[in-house]
Amino acid sequence: MRASYQCKKCGKKSFWKIRRNHLKCKNCRSENVRKFAGCNLPKDHWQKIIHWFVLEQSTNRIQEQTNVSKYYILKSLKLLRQQMLFDIPEIFEGTVEVDETYLGGQWKNKRLSVKSRQVESKRGRGTTKQSVFGILCRSGHIWAELIDGTEAKDLQPIIQRKVRTGSTVMSDTWRAYTGIATKGYVHRLVEHNKEFVSKQGNHINGLEGFWGYLKRKLTAKGGIRKSQLHLYLGEYVWRYNHRNLNVKEQTKYLLNLVAEI
Repeated sequence: MRASYQCKKCGKKSFWKIRRNHLKCKNCRSENVRKFAGCNLPKDHWQKIIHWFVLEQSTNRIQEQTNVSKYYILKSLKLLRQQMLFDIPEIFEGTVEVDETYLGGQWKNKRLSVKSRQVESKRGRGTTKQSVFGILCRSGHIWAELIDGTEAKDLQPIIQRKVRTGSTVMSDTWRAYTGIATKGYVHRLVEHNKEFVSKQGNHINGLEGFWGYLKRKLTAKGGIRKSQLHLYLGEYVWRYNHRNLNVKEQTKYLLNLVAEI
């Protein structure tokens, strides 16, 4: 058979197919493992895994439907989420909403080993939970990232990097956003302690809606390791941005995305 890839030993492109996912070079007789997306899985297995992933099935359910080992499923899903992290618009413009939130389970659900070395965190700003900052463009796309702090020195450089100068920035009255108008933006505020939509029509309800969606999805996972949180955040940002695609379209899109690895 002719292949679009080369033998690792001699560089030739002509092979015999000897068993699943393994090829034998006709020139030097060396054995080659056919890879797709940097993983020892053929394209058709990737497609099946992605299909069930799009349907938000568990790892065990994906294993039942694909007959692929759990090791390769977990590896492929990690690679997939890593690619989803970067599939977002580089620059936002027009009218955008900015806001921050905090991720972390309820204290009553924490493991005893965690409770023994931590004190109960308070709610809202000042909590010990993980901070997340998000930007939503009214055209429908969102960007979110884990951050270390929620002060002006943390948030305003991100806004300047991700939002085109001259855009209208909607925010609440948190002090970190004070002075953003001097950076070349039109700044509009909504006081959440009084109203969710100002008399002028200013609001950040789109981003607040995404935070609710994100937290419901993470809660349904039953707990996620902090080291993996950025990957799941990237996944749900991607799902939100591509929510208008059907299952078949999302599967094809993600298959092309991992093919770039």
